[in-house]
Amino acid sequence: MTPVPNSTVVAYRDDGPLSRAMGLLVAGQLPPLPPVIAGTFVTGVLLLIGVAGSDGLAVFAPAVTLLLAGPGSTHPHDGRFDWLVPPILRLIEYSFVAACGFAHGLPPVLTFLLLGALAFHHYDLVYRLRQHVYPPPWLSTLGLGWDGRMMAVSLAAIAGWMTAGYVLLTLYLWALFGWESITCWLAAPRSGIEATEMGTQD
Repeated sequence: MTPVPNSTVVAYRDDGPLSRAMGLLVAGQLPPLPPVIAGTFVTGVLLLIGVAGSDGLAVFAPAVTLLLAGPGSTHPHDGRFDWLVPPILRLIEYSFVAACGFAHGLPPVLTFLLLGALAFHHYDLVYRLRQHVYPPPWLSTLGLGWDGRMMAVSLAAIAGWMTAGYVLLTLYLWALFGWESITCWLAAPRSGIEATEMGTQD
């Protein structure tokens, strides 16, 4: 358990390695909200055009979203409306995963299981921050972040391995997020305040 950083809004983003790397290029100078709104618009248009078909333009939605929203990952998110960025990123990710699954005729239960793994992780993240603790940094890397997960789905669509891709990604994320969450909470002090004090002493 790690003390919460100064800006919890940034922590809610759930950025992966790709998004964080792009953020380093602009050194936190790019306001995060306008590019994310633009990414939402472009992703929505691409989904309407191709509905994530392997031969459609929608498979490029993750790359477009990453190029627009990724550079804002290092911004402190201290603007008046910057708190809107994380829920917008959730909307983009969930919509893309659902659109891909339904467009390729995957069993609905498989799509919902993958969405369930994402929702579980984000709920766990929200609850940890309410307790003034933060998951280990490696979790966002192994969890791929919103950007990496969307890229994985897009690559599966391009390769034509949607069923296998969804099954593998679902099993991986449930195993990773479930195991880390259980072990983390079992090892946590009784209160987040104690966890924060322990982190400060370390």
